[in-house]
Amino acid sequence: MRVANNTFPTSLVDQLGRLATRQNALQNQAATGQRIQLPEDDPAATRRVLDLQATQAAVAQYQSNVATMKEQTAASYTAMRSLKTISDRIGELAILADGTRSPAELSDYATEVTQLIQQAMQVANGKFRDNYLFAGTASDQPPFVMATDSEGHVTSVTYNGNNSVAQNEISSGVTLSAQTLGANSTGTGPRGLITDSRSGADFFNHLISFQNDLVSGNVGAVAATDRPQLARDEDNFLFHFANIGAIEGRLESSSSLLSNQSQSLQTSVSKAADADLAQTLVQLNATQTAYQAALQSGAHILSLSLLDYLQ
Repeated sequence: MRVANNTFPTSLVDQLGRLATRQNALQNQAATGQRIQLPEDDPAATRRVLDLQATQAAVAQYQSNVATMKEQTAASYTAMRSLKTISDRIGELAILADGTRSPAELSDYATEVTQLIQQAMQVANGKFRDNYLFAGTASDQPPFVMATDSEGHVTSVTYNGNNSVAQNEISSGVTLSAQTLGANSTGTGPRGLITDSRSGADFFNHLISFQNDLVSGNVGAVAATDRPQLARDEDNFLFHFANIGAIEGRLESSSSLLSNQSQSLQTSVSKAADADLAQTLVQLNATQTAYQAALQSGAHILSLSLLDYLQ
């Protein structure tokens, strides 16, 4: 069979082109550590990597949500602890305010209670990342507003928040709220921290009542009414301590699970996309050797003259 004169040069150029392309691909794999440079390198693996990366992005968002909620629960816990400290002092004053106290002493107690109400107001209107902690989803405005009389005594405290809490996704299809309502008088939904109709808690109004009874010297009302009311507020604070502790525990568990899931996904992506460096270097060396051999043999054959054939 006769072979045309240009067959060998054309074939040589094609072979050198394929070897150069292969060499370039292996060099990129060795340099980047990635087996897949373009989708056509491995369509099935590319699809799997894209799916895994989408899942990684979702897990990263869940981790961000959980981290934010952990910070929020920490801020809420700190505020609750401050309110509990105030409640403890109020309880002490309610016990001290008995029939043995003089009007002057009761007046001093009333002044302290007024200051404690103001302090509790400041705590209850605390913020987390520029949002009010206990306002529900109406977190852009202070949840509690206080009014006083001409003598500085607190006359009322009004709740301006709502009864809804924000839910955040911590896993696929799983939501959780780290918010605590300041007040809830509906009888349904999350319990209120300051006011809750189901538990009988109404901390600010009970403090105002206690303040007024001290001002008037009505120690009988302190014993018969104020102490039992303040005890209900105390019980409600304890409920919220337990509740926020349960939320923190769940967030810690979710954080651990998400961390493990993220590491597992990263391992899966690496298996699908990363190059085996040792194997890649062996293949690169073999390809470079083949390329050099093709160049040398091609140069030798193309340099042969008619006299070489006649010999």
